[in-house]
Amino acid sequence: MNTLIHGIHHVTAIASDPQRNVDFYAGLLGLRLVKKTVNFDDPSAYHLYYGDTNGAPGSIVTFFYWPGGAGRGRVGAGQSTRLSFSAAPESLTYWVERLTAHGVAALRQIRFGEDVVTFVDPDGIPIEIVGAVGDSRNGWSGAGVPQEHALRGLHTTELTVTRAEPTTQLLTGVMGYRHVRSEGGRARYATVLRTPGTFIDVIAGADAVEGIGGVGTIHHVAWGVVDDAAQKNAHALLTGAGFVVSPVRDRSYFRSIYYRERGGILFEIATDIPGFAVDEPVDSLGTALKLPGQFEPARREIEALLPPLRAPRPTNHPMPIATRS
Repeated sequence: MNTLIHGIHHVTAIASDPQRNVDFYAGLLGLRLVKKTVNFDDPSAYHLYYGDTNGAPGSIVTFFYWPGGAGRGRVGAGQSTRLSFSAAPESLTYWVERLTAHGVAALRQIRFGEDVVTFVDPDGIPIEIVGAVGDSRNGWSGAGVPQEHALRGLHTTELTVTRAEPTTQLLTGVMGYRHVRSEGGRARYATVLRTPGTFIDVIAGADAVEGIGGVGTIHHVAWGVVDDAAQKNAHALLTGAGFVVSPVRDRSYFRSIYYRERGGILFEIATDIPGFAVDEPVDSLGTALKLPGQFEPARREIEALLPPLRAPRPTNHPMPIATRS
């Protein structure tokens, strides 16, 4: 499978309030809301997707919503523990100033020779922006963030586990990643491309607090493959290595299989096809509520249950300072 996975496809997290989430990610961070749909398992709750202009794989973060503060989670071992975005190195000062102006406390540090800004979102999900050299991707500039400062896509997947070896055996074996460097308690792995969007950082510690899934945590990470044939091959390789892998599930904009790595983190392998323009033009992505086919007959009832969403606007919600590195 080492030639199949090309990097991160998307990351899915859990939030409490969809409007506040839209204001933060599409307003303050300037990502494009590329798809407004509902949870396949609970059509009374939104499932929102953010990304670049076209919703390209490797740019996408998505959110499930658990309203009312119910089910608060805890970030820790057995989870992906940070959303990591890429920006131009010269944009980091812009982002510190923008975040600070909107009440978001940000820390600046150097990691693996790159400038990094860390902060948290309104639900406490750790986030970073990495000043990445050589990232040729173009971010979305339609939300007021100048093109030269726009977030270009995802940079790294951070995995926190109590024991590194079972996870890294999967990464370097079946998944085809290779170790590229270590720093402190963090080890970085990448595909042969070694470009932003292909990195995985593994943080291991026997004393790491156990993560609890819920609001304020990342639910799963999806790795990208180009098509159904590549996904089928990945499924066979994973099951052959002893992993329990789900059947293929049609998610409208990609097809997915799921498995849990040995450290407890839920992984997905998602196809690049058919993409987010399959049911609305690129120019109008994210503007209309799109429902999976099985829910379309109940559209009126579903729309009545969903809270209205206004156009994104930057948030002034005060945030605690980010302390994790």
